[in-house]
Amino acid sequence: MSGNHVGYQSISIVVPNKKCINNCAFCVSKMHTEDYKNQMDGNLPFYDLYLKDYMKRLEYARDNGVNTVMLTGNSEPQQNRRFLVDFGMMMQLMERPFRNIEMQTTGWGLDKNYLRFLRNHVGVNTISLSVSSMNNEINAEIIGFPNLGVLDLTALCSLIKEYDFNLRLSLNLNKSFGDVLFEPKYLLRRCSEFGADQVTLRVLYASGENQQSQWIKENEMSQHTICELKEHIQNYPKIGILPYGATMYNVFGMSVVLDDDCMAQELKEEQKYLILRENCKLYSKWDTKASLVF
Repeated sequence: MSGNHVGYQSISIVVPNKKCINNCAFCVSKMHTEDYKNQMDGNLPFYDLYLKDYMKRLEYARDNGVNTVMLTGNSEPQQNRRFLVDFGMMMQLMERPFRNIEMQTTGWGLDKNYLRFLRNHVGVNTISLSVSSMNNEINAEIIGFPNLGVLDLTALCSLIKEYDFNLRLSLNLNKSFGDVLFEPKYLLRRCSEFGADQVTLRVLYASGENQQSQWIKENEMSQHTICELKEHIQNYPKIGILPYGATMYNVFGMSVVLDDDCMAQELKEEQKYLILRENCKLYSKWDTKASLVF
């Protein structure tokens, strides 16, 4: 059923975890209930066979020109250090390993030791930090950090830069960034002050009738404000166009993209990415098992 898929831009690795430490109000993964059995568990009797299956999928992506890996999932990737140790070993075992390894995270639990481990063993080059407000308390509240903890964004961004990662701020656009009194230039200037190399402005995605979609409908940034933001960044020099159609702009020395198709809903000639699930199988879409590649 897979056909000849070409033009994949990246592969998203779903890092297995039973439950996310956070409780994001807008969590996309909670909108979809399809379960994928975790075969990437070293305690399973046939783990060696599934490990070979997993490597085969990684090599398939590499054979199809994919050079970028995004460590992500339905939880914080850093919750499963054991898997990340194994993944780092896989990169060392691959004849042609992935050169560009990124990690999507809210930043929970990332201290000096963990960042050093990600840089040195796992080979992560870019930390894509998911941010829901520039205010630390509101950001923590929306993300639902465990035990009502508060993350100091300034300190974390500084630490990420200290270890010489590329820093991408992925802003989940909601009204806490300002709506009525919104200043696009101020928002982007704050990103620059955090030391961001790249900024992705993510329009939130609602699907079906559920608690998360309801939160998005009540708290999403208005279309007027999104248009205002879009018009503002269009005043800056274009850097280029990404394979899935989004335009990159040079704003204060940062690459800025407005992504209003974060779930890859639009069908393009070139697929946006592959997804390697914990069941050791590849898919091309997040929200349906029907997108099985092999």
